[in-house]
Amino acid sequence: MIRIAYLVSDYGAPSHTFVRREVSGLRALGIHVIPFSVQHRAPSSADAAGEMVESLLGHGAFRYLAALLWALKFNLFRFFSSWKLACTHCQAGLRGLLWSQFHFVEAVFLAQGLHRHRADRLHNHFANSGATVGMIAADFLRIPWSLTLHGISETDHPAGALLPDKLRRADFVACASFFMQAQAMRLVEPEFWPRMHIVRCGIDMSNVPDVSRAAAASDIPRLITVGRLSPEKGYFGLLEALAVMASDGIDWSLTIVGDGPASQKLRARIDELALTDRIRLTGALVEKDTLAEIANADVMVLPSLMEGLPVVLIEALALQKPVLASRVAGIPELIEENRTGMMFTPSDWSDLEDKLRQLLASRSSWQAMGEAGHAKVVRCFQLETAAATMASLVGGEEAR
Repeated sequence: MIRIAYLVSDYGAPSHTFVRREVSGLRALGIHVIPFSVQHRAPSSADAAGEMVESLLGHGAFRYLAALLWALKFNLFRFFSSWKLACTHCQAGLRGLLWSQFHFVEAVFLAQGLHRHRADRLHNHFANSGATVGMIAADFLRIPWSLTLHGISETDHPAGALLPDKLRRADFVACASFFMQAQAMRLVEPEFWPRMHIVRCGIDMSNVPDVSRAAAASDIPRLITVGRLSPEKGYFGLLEALAVMASDGIDWSLTIVGDGPASQKLRARIDELALTDRIRLTGALVEKDTLAEIANADVMVLPSLMEGLPVVLIEALALQKPVLASRVAGIPELIEENRTGMMFTPSDWSDLEDKLRQLLASRSSWQAMGEAGHAKVVRCFQLETAAATMASLVGGEEAR
């Protein structure tokens, strides 16, 4: 049985639910998956189903020193070869060089864990510093290394400067959308393009609530948006559009699911616009509660300025909700205009307002949109399909 290790920044985080789904899908296909997390998090049934996950951070100095001594003894040549890789695959300047030493220590610590678990390969989600650590660890052990690309932020500074080298070193690159595959292709020579594959973020349809039990559509349209409360999610633009609609006498209510650095400013802006009685902020919720909130809404709105392929939109479509989202990144691969939902020009809040008015005025089309969205998820975004694609990449002939 092939043994593959997965490394993510925070395996138990609510935002990494899709990674845990992928792991469960691979395990269902008979692949042994060993998860690792950069951040230390105590396991709980609320976020990681109580699974024990080894972390790279949060240990005493002696543990890291012991790992370095183990690596020196394991293979002296590889120790210095991988250290050289760490020193060259880093941000320019002294600060980048300093951080590369921390990454090297983490990589050696990870390599020791991978060796102990007899991992045949290592896969990273997101091309961030965790992927740097994973790449170095795999280099030290001489095992295949691969990664999944999700969104445009992975091409931004500082991670973007190191992405071309990662793409060249990866055994394969899983891209969540054609958009991200195109971004990866533009960064490397054409001979590396065959390594890039579309692997969707699938959802487990068995966990999707029964929409027949959801609350019936209300007289006042219930909107919902889900995501991190940060500027790139476009919430402040959504508030401006909704405020204009409210002043024109259009009824609506909005539930915002999520938490983040813009929470206080968002609450303050809601107060300034006198929308407090129309908007409910739930904070961050676990997957089950998030799905329940979506099921009890009428329309999903995603006003993001940047995205990858938003899993929350896939979930909304699976729950037969019409969606309105910005026409950015991989979103057009999800939404079929006027069939499963509508799109607006990103950052054009007047266009968002106009499309939202149209959607709220066409209540008779919601059921057909919902059914078409559900059918698309069943056709293209089920967990079993995504897991089978990944299994063929990580396991080769053995996984087929």
